[in-house]
Formats: sequence, structure tokens, C-alpha cells
Amino acid sequence: MKEKFYLTTAITYTSGKPHIGNTYEAIFSDAIARFKRMQGADVFFMTGTDEHGLKVEQKAAEKGLTPKQFVDDVAGEIKRIWDLMNVSYDKFMRTTDTDHVETVQKIFTKLYKQGDIYKGAYEGLYCTPCESFWTESQLVNGKCPDCGREVKPAKEEAYFFKMGKYADRLVKHILTHPEFIKPVSRKNEMMNNFLLADEFIGKSDKEILAACEKGTLKCKLQDLCVSRSTFKWGIPVEFDSRHVVYVWLDALTNYITGIGYDTEKPSESYKKYWPANVHIIGKDIIRFHTIYWPIFLMALGEELPDCVFGHPWLLQGGDKMSKSKGNVLYADDLASIFGVDGVRYFVLHEMPYADDGIITWELMCDRNNSDLANVLGNLLKRTVSMTNQYLGGTAKKTGVTGETDGDFESVIKGTYERVAEKMAEYKVADALDCLWSLFRRANKYIDETCPWILAKDESKKDRLSEVLYNLLHSLDVGANLLKAFMPETAERILKEIGASGNVAEYKVTITPATLFERIKFEDIKPIISKIEEKQRMEAAPVDENEKEKITIDDFAKVEMRVGKIIACEAVKKSKLLHETIKVGSKTLSVLSGIANHYTPEEMVGKMVIVVCNLPPREMKGILSEGMIVCAEAPDGTLSIVSPEKDVPDGSLLS
Repeated sequence: MKEKFYLTTAITYTSGKPHIGNTYEAIFSDAIARFKRMQGADVFFMTGTDEHGLKVEQKAAEKGLTPKQFVDDVAGEIKRIWDLMNVSYDKFMRTTDTDHVETVQKIFTKLYKQGDIYKGAYEGLYCTPCESFWTESQLVNGKCPDCGREVKPAKEEAYFFKMGKYADRLVKHILTHPEFIKPVSRKNEMMNNFLLADEFIGKSDKEILAACEKGTLKCKLQDLCVSRSTFKWGIPVEFDSRHVVYVWLDALTNYITGIGYDTEKPSESYKKYWPANVHIIGKDIIRFHTIYWPIFLMALGEELPDCVFGHPWLLQGGDKMSKSKGNVLYADDLASIFGVDGVRYFVLHEMPYADDGIITWELMCDRNNSDLANVLGNLLKRTVSMTNQYLGGTAKKTGVTGETDGDFESVIKGTYERVAEKMAEYKVADALDCLWSLFRRANKYIDETCPWILAKDESKKDRLSEVLYNLLHSLDVGANLLKAFMPETAERILKEIGASGNVAEYKVTITPATLFERIKFEDIKPIISKIEEKQRMEAAPVDENEKEKITIDDFAKVEMRVGKIIACEAVKKSKLLHETIKVGSKTLSVLSGIANHYTPEEMVGKMVIVVCNLPPREMKGILSEGMIVCAEAPDGTLSIVSPEKDVPDGSLLS
């Protein structure tokens, strides 16, 4: 019977397009799932989207959509990115799925009836983006400790979960199951910051366990708000329709509802796959997964997952990615330059086990050239070329060995074991290092054996065949392991070397392929600039409360004049209109992102306000020399600002 292996990602919140830091988690989990399948395990890999909450309700209203329309669009985009990056999930679940909604309602009712949930009122400081209440003492510099944004006072009727009822059991489980929270630094953070009362911090595990047994352990865990009544976009509480189930009780339960959990009759799939072998999550939400989630499971009488792995963040140049900072990188943009497998390799290789990783365009370029083009790509091309040139395309095992073969063969044979050992610990970056050690050793073997010299001596043809066979065999072994990390590249390599299962010989392709082109950073800078410009064009408007105050002198620098649109046309495959605007004695070419609100015919003849002293910039191959002024309504509708009275074009606003 196959070993079962159930792993999940955190479900991605449907507030917008996922950046490369979010996508990393899906790629990381995919590598683990693929490797376990290679080892013969019965793998069930689940990912998906978290779709309820106040933030979604607000964003939908801003765009003039219903919440369901909004999350349908975003969930579709998230799934598109996952599919683009070859994430081999077995199920993509959504918290708006009917079966999930119905099961969450049953769970809430069950926990209420057994006394774990009670009705009360909550008053505190609320962070909308994190959908979390905080006390004054929990704030950092007066702001949300998780995201650093502003919090606002809030009070509402709510249902609460009795977290303290299960605190002792949870502490005992964490201390007696060292594999439950990985890395160990995350365990220490949870115990000291969120579970243990101050007088127990620093005590040994033995002392804490003794207190658990005696019932004298003190914890700082507070009851958890599990419903909301001030917004409607959520799963309604079955017996109190004024309330919706709060995000964490809704979202976390996806790990069991997605495989068929039911409070009365769980499915065969649930019985087969639960408990999860590992939940892969970001370190920022490990508290919810290692404190709230196991307590919910205890209350339901279900087993706890074997492991919760809190991976670090992928930082843009050392800083957390944020649209407001303008430093966001997206997987599809990166893949358009470096290829899907190039992106997969970078994020898997550059993310340490416990510490944050760094990504930049420059680093991506360097890693593409060094590891992918030079080490792997060059090895394949040289080996296939020499096999064609010296042996007519076929290399056979002849048994004519040399003094360097033993060491090389031991590296080849030991690679699987070394990679498997690292993957068992979820040290994917280290596993890739083991694999690249094989490829580097193969390149060294070429230099040691010098096939080009052997080819000059007919009496050494069998030795030459053995050498090239060994090189092709190393690529065969390496490519089969590489399937977990870079599946498309692995298949290309196996096709190139003619790996058909006959271990005695390899028949290579006639013309060797270039796996990865070397890329000069200077050559891709214009492409990067266009990607960044597109992001700026599509960025959401800045919150009015966050805009920097300016002086009258700053305002005086802006040259705004009345203009008359004398021609207008739509720009293909974009939201842009291209206007020709007469401003006094000048004519300006202006691009405006208003094609969803105005037709070109409507625009011609309009009197508009034009900002005339912006630096020219090129978009879609067209020069834009200014900007027309528009107002945006809360629902996202744009309205062009025009002068109230008839004034000649070219008139200066003051």
C-alpha cells in the first residue's frame, strides 16, 4: 500500500494579483509534492483561495462589483498564475465553494452547541487589511503589529471561541511533538510571544510539561473573536443571520473541508488523507496555524497535522513587497524574460530554510547566467555535441574505466540519497545545491578526461565512449531528479540525451539545444522599465489619507491649462485613449487610461484641464506629453474635469 502524503499551501487571499513572494509558496509546495510522487507516495496536494471578509467587500464596492464577481476575477487570476508556474495541485479549492460554506456552518453550530463558542461583544483596535483586533499594548508604534498599517477603534457584537480551554493541551502537544512546528525558531516564537505567561518563559520543557500535568500552567491566550456583524460578505452563522463567520474559522477549516470533512459523516477521502502531513505557510500567519487551527481541531475531536512549516519571506532587494511601495515583482513578468523554470529555480534556490531570501532583476539575471546557462546548459550542450562529433550520436557503456571514474560514479550514485535527505526536511534550496554539485562535478569530469584528446586516438575509442556515457548518465540521473523542481527543463534534457530506459547506451539528438540563453542585464532594462510603467498605470489609487501634504510652492510648479481635444483614437489591447489636444498655440499628444469610461467619439471637442509640464514618456509606442485631469467616484467611475465657463484653450489655471 502506498504511503499517503497530504500537503497544503495557505489559501491565497483574493484581494489582488499574487506577487512572486506569494507564488513562491505554491512553487515550493509543488516541488515537495512532485518529489513525493517520484518516491511513490499517494500525494494529495491542495491549494486555493480565501475569499471572504471586509477587505474584499470594500474592494468590490470600489470597483462597482458584487463581492462574488470580484473574487471570481481574482481567484481566476491566482489560478492562472499557479497554472503558468506548473503547480501540480490535485485540488484548487475556494472558500465560496458550496460544500465548504455548508460544512463551516455545521462546524460553527457544533462548536457553539458544545459550549466552545459563546456570544459577547468586542471592543478594540481593528486593522482592516489583516482583519484583526488588537489591544493597545499589542500595537507597534501605534500601528498593527502584523502589517504596520493604521488601526481604528471598533466595537461590535460577536461570538467568541474559548481558546484558554485547550491551551494546556496545545502546549503539551507542541513540546511532545518536536516536528509539529518547523523551523524550531518558529516554535520558540509561538511559545514565548503568544502562549506562555511571562513567569513561564525561560523555563525548561520538563518544567512546563509538569505544570500542564498539575493544571498550574498559565497562558496569555485570549478568547478569539469568530464572527462579525458589521459587514455581510462571509458565511452566515446558521442560527444567527446577523453574523458571518470570521475569517480564521472560515479559512483554516478549508484544510479539512477540501478533502471531505463533515461533522456527522466524513468522506472516505477525508479518512484516507487526514491528518495532513504538512501545511506550508508563510511565517507571518504561523500563529493562526499553530495556535488557532490545532485548538479548533481539538475541539472538533480531530487529529492534528503532523507538521506546520512556516517558510520565510522573499524580499525585493531586502524589503517586503508592497504595491504602495512600488516594489512588487510578479511571476508572469519574471517568466516572460527568464522562463517558467528559470523563475522556479531562482525562488527555490535563493530562499533559505529559516531566513528571508532576496530577489531582484539583477540577481535573477546573474543566477540565470551562472547556474542555468553556464553549469547546466553548457554541460548538456558540450556533452551532446561531443557525442555527435566523436561517436556519431551514440555513447555505450564499454567498461573501459579511468582513474577519475570512481569518484565521479560515487557522486552520481549518491545524489539521489543526498537530495532525498534534504527534501525530507523541506530544505529545498539545499536539495538543489546537491543536484547542482552533480552537474558541476560532471563539468569537472570533462576537463579531467578531455574527450577531444581521446577522440584523436582510434585505440581509445572505447574509453571515449565510456567517458561520454558517464556524462550522459549523470545528466539522466540529474534530469530525473530535476523533474520535481524544473519539470519542463528536465523533460528537455531527457529528450536531448535519448534516455529511453536502456541504461547501456544513449542516442542523443542531432542538434543540441540551448537550454538557457545568457542574458545581459543592460539588454533587459528597457523591458523591465515597461513592466514597471505598466504596474504604475494599473496601480490602485492612493488612499487620500496617505497622500503627502504639499506646500503652495509645490502646487505652483504644476502647469495646468485648458485644452481642446481635436482628435482621439483607442490604443489597441489597452485601456488607453490617445488624444490630440490643442493648448493655445501648441498641440499635445496625451495618453489617458479612460477607455473603459469614454469612447473616442465622445472625447472629440471636449474642453479639458491638461497638466502640461510633465516629462514626456512612451507607452505602447506612443509619446504622451501631458495628462488630462479626471475625478474618480468611490465605485471607480471616472469623470473628466472641464471648465465651468467658456474660456479659450491655452488658458492657465491659477
